[in-house]
Amino acid sequence: MDKIYYLASCDTCRKIIKSLPKDHDFKFHDIKQDPITVEELEQMRELSGSYEALFSKKAQLYKSMDFKNKSLTEDDFKKYILEHYTFLSRPVFIIDGKIFIGNTQQNMLQVMKALA
Repeated sequence: MDKIYYLASCDTCRKIIKSLPKDHDFKFHDIKQDPITVEELEQMRELSGSYEALFSKKAQLYKSMDFKNKSLTEDDFKKYILEHYTFLSRPVFIIDGKIFIGNTQQNMLQVMKALA
């Protein structure tokens, strides 16, 4: 089953979810209410190629922890994503075994194409 990892309190995530085709059956996973597991993160990393690809550098916490001036490793990206939901770039779609990360216009066009 296709899956969406999202944050229910995120306006952008809610807007994106509203725009999805109503006839498509998704499993919704609110990452704040139900934190992602190591296994789920491993699956996302396998599909995306790295933890860094899943890591949000737009998060407030990223700025407040001054990560842009630090050299983070793949292990660091994994650790921080598991520690705090805000570090997962969202939404994350897994559709037919392919992963789509983030809310860029280009990414959303690819998601809609994958659902067509």
